[in-house]
Amino acid sequence: MFTFPNPVNEYAARTVAGGVVVMCAAALIFRQPWILVPLAYGFWARVLSGPRFSPLGQFATRVVAPRLPWGPKLVPGPPKRFAQAIGVVFSTTALVLWFGFGLHGATWVVVAMLTVAAFLESALGLCLGCKAFAILMRVGLIPESVCVECGDLSLRYPELDAASSR
Repeated sequence: MFTFPNPVNEYAARTVAGGVVVMCAAALIFRQPWILVPLAYGFWARVLSGPRFSPLGQFATRVVAPRLPWGPKLVPGPPKRFAQAIGVVFSTTALVLWFGFGLHGATWVVVAMLTVAAFLESALGLCLGCKAFAILMRVGLIPESVCVECGDLSLRYPELDAASSR
């Protein structure tokens, strides 16, 4: 029940990021802090169980991704889960800043930062959380056993292994 998919469909992940952009933008533009509640819930749900308990995750995996004209693009799950965990930190921080401390300006700064990161993922396929995950693996803070495939791209792209043996 509390598992995260591995691999993950990149297009579903980018669709989720697009939904996060819409929610963040709505919160920012209309100054509606209540939107932070479902935003944070969604991140918590996705980090704990993938799309299973996330309405946005369900919409992305069951409605949008299957209807795209190209097939799924599978990527390792652990970096995407790490990115969702960063979303938990940002969205929960925004909630606590607003409802716990009344720091409205700081709340909107955190939401704006989350919006930028989600936009980069959704529009450009640039996952900042995944990049941070790779750096943490490279310096040894995340063990290779967490994502063997992340450390050896030839497991995902066999043509790389063939090219290196020439």
